[in-house]
Amino acid sequence: MNGTTTTLALKRDLLTGTEWSPKQLRSFFGLAADMKAHPDRYRNALAGSVFVLIFEKPSFRTRVTFETGIANLGGSSIFLDHTASRLSEREPVRDIAKNLERWVQGIIARVFAQETLEELAANANVPVINALSDKFHPCQVLADFFTLEERFGNLRGLKFAYVGDGNNMCHSLLNIGARVGAHVRVATPAGYEPDPAVVAEAKRAARETRAKIEIFCSPEEAVANAQAVYTDVWASMGQENEASAREVAFAGYQVNEAMLAHAAPDAVFMHCLPAHRGLEVSDGVIDSPRSIIYDQAENRLHVQKAILHTLLV
Repeated sequence: MNGTTTTLALKRDLLTGTEWSPKQLRSFFGLAADMKAHPDRYRNALAGSVFVLIFEKPSFRTRVTFETGIANLGGSSIFLDHTASRLSEREPVRDIAKNLERWVQGIIARVFAQETLEELAANANVPVINALSDKFHPCQVLADFFTLEERFGNLRGLKFAYVGDGNNMCHSLLNIGARVGAHVRVATPAGYEPDPAVVAEAKRAARETRAKIEIFCSPEEAVANAQAVYTDVWASMGQENEASAREVAFAGYQVNEAMLAHAAPDAVFMHCLPAHRGLEVSDGVIDSPRSIIYDQAENRLHVQKAILHTLLV
């Protein structure tokens, strides 16, 4: 990847990941690589800027990497804990947005409903960044494909398999995977497929980049000769009451040594964390030399710094 400090002409919000064109993504990964390699160049990039982090869902990696990244760039952050109550319970989201735009330079929100992010963005004249919703998780997936580019050098034609629930992670992997030109295969049990509208949009983007999008029920078919194998929890936050039923439905979808044997010899294992060891992934896989989960976690920091720089500088 070639380093660059060029500011990208992107929309001022990052809500789904579909805001980013294939060309812009290539430039963005170059910027992230430069920020990772030369952090001192960007020490004061956001000096004087204040960001609010609004979290309806608990967080470890997302909060730490955003707060650290903002500090690394010379800015400061305010954390608003909404894990005990939804953002709209005390006052309308639009009123919150219109207040915040008078005080801060950006809003980073980790919420349940994608509509909450869209309402914030529609009513705030400052960038709104999706730090996770029930529909999408673009920050994580940008870090994931950045990590794969570091590992393999080229994302075009990369054989990528996702095994598990057709959830927010799956949606963002489809959207962004199509835009970087990867060959994305998804395997889910019947009834747990990704949103058909998301699949349609990914296939539309894939026509531009010559990517390939395939949906399977068989995890072995999806994993066959894959260079990267990804999984996520079977029951996401807010679905705890479905955990037992999902364990039954996802039996046979665990990424274990036997399943990974279907992948390419140089295949890596990926997970956005936290992981439920013994459910969606075996200890033998997640702790193996093939696992790059901590590289993914580190790159959340660098990629999110690049997001902030891109949208604000």
